[in-house]
Amino acid sequence: MRLDLAGKTALICASTSGLGRATARALAEEDVTVVVTGRSGEGAKEVAGELPNAVGVGCDLVADGGAEYLLTAAREAVGELDILVLNGPGPAPGPARATDTAGIEQAMATLVKPQQILVQGVLPAMLEKGWGRILSISSTSVQAPLANLSLSNLGRAALAGYLKTLATEVAAQGVTVNSLLPGRIATARARQVDEAAAQRTGQSLSDVEAASKTAIPAGRYGEPDEFGAVAAFLCSTQAAYITGTAVRCDGGLVPTL
Repeated sequence: MRLDLAGKTALICASTSGLGRATARALAEEDVTVVVTGRSGEGAKEVAGELPNAVGVGCDLVADGGAEYLLTAAREAVGELDILVLNGPGPAPGPARATDTAGIEQAMATLVKPQQILVQGVLPAMLEKGWGRILSISSTSVQAPLANLSLSNLGRAALAGYLKTLATEVAAQGVTVNSLLPGRIATARARQVDEAAAQRTGQSLSDVEAASKTAIPAGRYGEPDEFGAVAAFLCSTQAAYITGTAVRCDGGLVPTL
């Protein structure tokens, strides 16, 4: 299928590794000019150098003025943005009963405030052109909250609610707004989680991975490129009638419709 994305521009947050990197690669292969971002400017430039048409920008998105700086740097590099992919790590784990005001503020500062600044920054040009794609790489916790991740559950749900509301407001102007929810994808982050579980429980890493896979109907972890392909489709011209929704890429893991 032709995605008809040649000549488009995209800003992919947190794209020096994992799911962000896979998404950047998938879009770059569709002739999109991609802005690769990460806290390390050198790392962003290195990843961008591996892609056919990309530039790297270093930025700490959650620092004061980080989102504004990133928007300015991206526009200077590639012009106005056609595609915005929101992505980034969540706050520290912890139970809901231990949640305090400082933690809630951290969740908002990490998972909502900079994303809202980026969205508001790219929207005017998208609406003027009558074409735009906003995609949030989120978590299945939006649909099924995960144990011991109360702040992440809170922040990601808040962002999803904001994006759903926005989707209804801009759909008629050719701008789609969606969330993509990964399950267990074979990234370095997933391995770190499994290694931590192995250390915590005294099991071997292979036993932890095997137990995790038994909970996935597909019987395996997803590949980053599989996730990137779904992300690229949701950003495509052909996906113009998909908006305001959350799409799971989880091998059937979440037991809900």
